[in-house]
Amino acid sequence: MDTAYALGPQAAIGDTEREILAFERQWWKYGGAKETAIRDLFGMSATRYYQVLNSLIDTEAALATDPMLVKRLRRMRDARQRERSGRRLTPSS
Repeated sequence: MDTAYALGPQAAIGDTEREILAFERQWWKYGGAKETAIRDLFGMSATRYYQVLNSLIDTEAALATDPMLVKRLRRMRDARQRERSGRRLTPSS
């Protein structure tokens, strides 16, 4: 039985969301290659893709679908946010 289905219909994610999670499981050596693939596969800009991804990883349905990936993506996002916040709070030399 599908995990998301077991949680109820409101917890299910769509095909596009599943494809985004599968895409994020891949490792990218070069950033430009990933942005090109995003445009080719999903028909959206990299900026829009990351907006969709960030909304997706905040859902319980995504967490139920692929808990390890979603937790890793959340940790990476949180680390980037802390790094950006730290740079703003640190006085310039």
